[in-house]
Amino acid sequence: MGLSSGGLDSILASVLLQQQGIEVENIAFETPFFSSEKARQASKITGIPLTIENITKEYMKMLKNPPCGYGKNMNPCMDCHALMFKLAGRVMLKKGFDFLFSGEVVGQRPMSQMKPALRYVEKHSGFDGYILRPLSAALLDESIMEKDGRVNRSMLLDISGRSRKRQIELAKQYGIKKYPTPGGGCLLTDKGFSARLKDFFQHPGSMDDCSETCDEDELHLLKYGRHLRLNENKKIIIGRNQKENEIILKYYKQDVDFMIRIKDFSSPCVLVPQGCGKDTAALAASICAGYTKAPEFTPVEAIVQMPDGLEIIKVIGIPPADIKHFII
Repeated sequence: MGLSSGGLDSILASVLLQQQGIEVENIAFETPFFSSEKARQASKITGIPLTIENITKEYMKMLKNPPCGYGKNMNPCMDCHALMFKLAGRVMLKKGFDFLFSGEVVGQRPMSQMKPALRYVEKHSGFDGYILRPLSAALLDESIMEKDGRVNRSMLLDISGRSRKRQIELAKQYGIKKYPTPGGGCLLTDKGFSARLKDFFQHPGSMDDCSETCDEDELHLLKYGRHLRLNENKKIIIGRNQKENEIILKYYKQDVDFMIRIKDFSSPCVLVPQGCGKDTAALAASICAGYTKAPEFTPVEAIVQMPDGLEIIKVIGIPPADIKHFII
């Protein structure tokens, strides 16, 4: 059973094992931080069966306090990979497969794919000795499957480093013409998103034990709009364009949240998760007005939609240049 990112390396790892007559199936995971879309595309291209699992709950437990810490941003790459192999191993056992594999290449990524990191992941996955990296296996210690003959080590490769020349050559050799582009995909490596996630963990309003009770919608919302922290207890989310307004409205919970728009002007949506007091609502409405074409220093009417009804308040817009200190 292979962990599939959907990239060329994952595809090649699967094909290399199929060349030995080994039955291959892939698994891909998704959370609000990364999707399985590329893996789905790869499955359509290769015809290799794919299992998709949402692992948000387990992932959040790890993400709040990863034993190996974070990378440059909020990316816990080594503990992320260990968790994925652990969860994939459970599925492997249920389905009766013999071992796990991935398309990882030695030295391709500085944090998670150096030899010590690959070894750490294997030891902490719970499946030590049963993880194979077919593209770099010749550079690594023999796995149990190679030692007992289930996998022919001589047919595995010794690729290392960041260059993709050999992978592209192999793709041509195996007739693989279409494959998703490499890199990217994980929001935890993004500086802006990581700042929002860190704020989410640090302030009341995000749940104290998010690993157990976290609402995935809150995590998805971190991807959209401008996020402004007005005080220790409250932040707001402002749509930057019509598409983001529509997405924010999709996640708007009418029974607990506030939604603010400016009357008589083209206005962004301003979401106030879990609602707020009158003073904070007035500040949020003033900020909202600042993002419209309402005349400067002129009172406008703001529509505040609350769980118990609608209220119209008059505010004067605050220019965006004056609220930069609120932006997360």
